[in-house]
Amino acid sequence: MGIPAARQSTDEIHRALRADILSAALRPGEAISEARMAAQFGVSRTPVRESFKRLVEEGFLVVVPQVGTFVAPIDLGAVHDSQFVRETLECRTVMLAAQRIDEAGRAALHGLLRRQEAALAAQDRAGFFSADDAFHAELSRLAGHPSVWNMIESVKAQLDRARCLSLETDGWSEMILDEHRRIIEAVCAGDAEQAERTMRAHLRTVFDAIATIERRHGDAFAGHGVPRAS
Repeated sequence: MGIPAARQSTDEIHRALRADILSAALRPGEAISEARMAAQFGVSRTPVRESFKRLVEEGFLVVVPQVGTFVAPIDLGAVHDSQFVRETLECRTVMLAAQRIDEAGRAALHGLLRRQEAALAAQDRAGFFSADDAFHAELSRLAGHPSVWNMIESVKAQLDRARCLSLETDGWSEMILDEHRRIIEAVCAGDAEQAERTMRAHLRTVFDAIATIERRHGDAFAGHGVPRAS
């Protein structure tokens, strides 16, 4: 039995809007309406309303009575929590990757680095971000624990919003790419301790990103930017 068309539309709209919020195509605090989204997707307002409901439950949209629906600010508490999870798990997995690396693994890491370099050269921010995640997922695979990355993905949505906004800062993508090069160098050399130190420093750059975003987009974080009913 197939998925009902209305349910399929709801799922598709939910995925599309969630992706736009994570990538900052829809900015924190931006107004968003059922009517506009229904017209954009070419559907009735019912699947859009259901999608909005899910996004509210997930903390990506905020409804202000008598005012409207807005993209939720980034939850800094969730950013710090997901950063803690990433650092705890990835610093361990990168050490294991360095201990277990083989020629095929070295080739895979360098291939992902070239993919990210190509995305940067093409100014493809979405491609750069996708290659970034693929790089970290590959390290988990090389460590012998591929499902660790699935665990990280399940908790890092608010962190990803901050990461995507950070890519708008001049030189930030180049810095991330250079840090990946240094991680690869340590892993490929089998230097587990250096790989762990380099990964820890790399993951903590998100705190510098938050400080930069706050200076440039102070309304991006919880406590700012969403209108209230008068």
